[in-house]
Amino acid sequence: MEILPGEGVASVKVGESRDVVESRVGPPVHPGRHSRAVYDTDPMLVITYREDETVELVEIGYGGPEVFFEGVQLTYRFMDDVVAELAALGHRAEPFDVGFAFEPGFAIFSMSSLSASELDPAASVDDPRRVVEGVSVAPFDYFREPTEEEIEAYIRAREESP
Repeated sequence: MEILPGEGVASVKVGESRDVVESRVGPPVHPGRHSRAVYDTDPMLVITYREDETVELVEIGYGGPEVFFEGVQLTYRFMDDVVAELAALGHRAEPFDVGFAFEPGFAIFSMSSLSASELDPAASVDDPRRVVEGVSVAPFDYFREPTEEEIEAYIRAREESP
């Protein structure tokens, strides 16, 4: 599956309504209309919806067809290798706690569910190499850290609301 940075994937795009998404991919695997919905696609998609029921974030996990961008396989590979290949194509990585965000509008992440031995049978139990377990796609601003001013404005707005 190829990602469309900042937009999503062919079957689900940021800004589309839940009804449009579900007309293409079917209902979520769990009942109800939660802000996060998991869809039984191949690979599985996890969609985060805004309050207005439009797509905010598209997440794709490893397993099944792998995820690609500009010919680079993103999922089920060592994170450092993916970052190096994307850097060679001119894409700068911004680290965050579980992965890296890229300016075109996507992030790769590892929740440390997979160990290095999944990809390298010779890896020791304490091998620190992380495996990319998923890709998140949204406009780049979604992934950037908020400024102190933005955090303070958010807190003030929460305190002022009833």
